[in-house]
Amino acid sequence: MLPLTWTTVLGGLCRYGDRETPREVGTLHWTLTPITYGQLDEPTVDPDLPFTGINQDDAAGIAADLDGRLPTSVEWEWMAAGPERRRYPWGDDDWQPPLARLGPAGHHRPGPVGTHPAGATPDGVNDVAGGVWEWTSTPTMGHGRIIRGGSYASAPLYARCTFLNIAPAELRSPGIGLRVVRPA
Repeated sequence: MLPLTWTTVLGGLCRYGDRETPREVGTLHWTLTPITYGQLDEPTVDPDLPFTGINQDDAAGIAADLDGRLPTSVEWEWMAAGPERRRYPWGDDDWQPPLARLGPAGHHRPGPVGTHPAGATPDGVNDVAGGVWEWTSTPTMGHGRIIRGGSYASAPLYARCTFLNIAPAELRSPGIGLRVVRPA
């Protein structure tokens, strides 16, 4: 099993969403990348690929097994945008292929995590935009959950820090994975 790598993101006042609703967020430890097959000791062709094909309950269970939990949507946005409300995790510059694995580059599946270091947040969190959507613990109407970050098939708009999407909690998709947080 490959080890998890963590980084600390200090808490603060998140101006959440397009309406900039003030929400307090605590300091958390975040996995540096989405969880991979290798970190779960799951057989695959590439242990550095993000672990996908799981529903929200499975993702929450995996997070608990790793002594953490899924982030809330507010926590995810705070990690991605920071106190300066970056448009994208890397800053305000428009997307280019070295920054994130997104649809316009012609990708048809997730790629290995950590291959877009130029797109990391200032705190060093990698693969926040593109690659795979990330499950959050935030529920929606109709038994859905908020997913964040966009995937390998997404337009750059979906990789913006304030963009949120909704998925049925029971959905299993090759484009949705997870990231884990722990209290600091």
